[in-house]
Amino acid sequence: MRNLMGTALACVLLAGCSSGSEDPFVGFGANPNLPAPETGGLPRVSPAKAVGWPADAAPVAPEGFVVTRFAGDLIHPRWLLVLPNGDVLVSEASSEPSPPKGLMDRIAQRVQAYAGALKPSPNRIMLLRDADGDGLAEVREVFASGLNRPQGMTLVGGTLYIANTDALVATPYRDGQLRMEGIPTKIVDLPAGPLNHHWVKNVIAAPDGQRLFVTSGSNSNIGENGMEAEENRAAILEVDPAAKTLRLYASGLRNPNGMAFEPVTGALWTAVNERDMLGDDLVPDYMTRVQEGGFYGWPYAYFGDTVDTRVEPPRPDLVAKSIRPDYALGPHTASLGLSFYTADAFPARYQGGVFVGQHGSWNRKPLSGYRVVFVPFTGGMPQGDPEAFLTGFLNTQGQAMGRPVDVAVDKRGALLVTDDAGGAVWRVAPAPQPPAPQATTP
Repeated sequence: MRNLMGTALACVLLAGCSSGSEDPFVGFGANPNLPAPETGGLPRVSPAKAVGWPADAAPVAPEGFVVTRFAGDLIHPRWLLVLPNGDVLVSEASSEPSPPKGLMDRIAQRVQAYAGALKPSPNRIMLLRDADGDGLAEVREVFASGLNRPQGMTLVGGTLYIANTDALVATPYRDGQLRMEGIPTKIVDLPAGPLNHHWVKNVIAAPDGQRLFVTSGSNSNIGENGMEAEENRAAILEVDPAAKTLRLYASGLRNPNGMAFEPVTGALWTAVNERDMLGDDLVPDYMTRVQEGGFYGWPYAYFGDTVDTRVEPPRPDLVAKSIRPDYALGPHTASLGLSFYTADAFPARYQGGVFVGQHGSWNRKPLSGYRVVFVPFTGGMPQGDPEAFLTGFLNTQGQAMGRPVDVAVDKRGALLVTDDAGGAVWRVAPAPQPPAPQATTP
């Protein structure tokens, strides 16, 4: 069976007629090029093997910045929450092995394991504290355990909300607390069940704290498991925590992950992973403003009204309603965390722009993502060229030493980046400036 699996996996790895563009920013921008789709063959499978970081290695930031390992030896760290006192919560969760449903599912699980994404889930949240301000977390505590694949977290007053894969839960929090006390209270159930394809959930609070927004990824690539399996999926959900109710806020978003409020307009933005198996350069992931009641195309169309002819039955009525995303982030980059920069530690050109963690492709040649990108904003909208801000996650053999996930700004204005394959949280800060020369007395 092992030889059969190896042969099958090799066949899929070789699938695809041609490679994608070598341009590191192909498929970026408000008006990305959308090539003709490639359909009918086996899917391209081209993951980067997860190998971990050598002891003396780290990601690379632009000149004028320094990268330090804020915390290491974590177990598949995913999402970040910077608390008011500067402590940092990090959720640890992962995809888990399950009985495969056929040969292609076996192959998919083999690929996930190869890429470092399939392992027993830690199901916990770690607390990291840099008490002496040296940029390294010398205090680390298990803040919460026994959760169900937690991802996003948000704090409203004295209540911490945690997005498990199957429910949004809440627990009291007081400043400086090291461990969760008691059993969290369920606020609402979230879409899960035996079929739980995109299992991660994120949560963010509205500025007034009265509403919460939760991401819910699709249960398929293009609805092939039936649209009845997609109830409240491929969507952002709105939760009233006081009433413990949930409603659909925006839909047609195949796999939304990061969310943040843009500082000028106050608009809610999200980063979305698009569909697969249309070619190396289709379909670009994207970030976009989220309109209440808006429909963004999945699965019937992509990037506006470009019809996906694989989806049956077609829905021209929904295609006509599809909102074109604001900014493409490249094909198969697996863009996840999203954070606007509003601190003042970085140079002025970063003010108001957005950092996006790109986890990296598993189905593209050449590889894409595996970096943190920065996109400048002016007047509340993307303006100017994107920048590869944190790179070096791939070694010279094309193996993944790490894979960035979430991004957050700490209390001193540095950028924190979770790295699930590398088991670390990286911190990017301006390099220390040399002291000014002393004036000499004649």
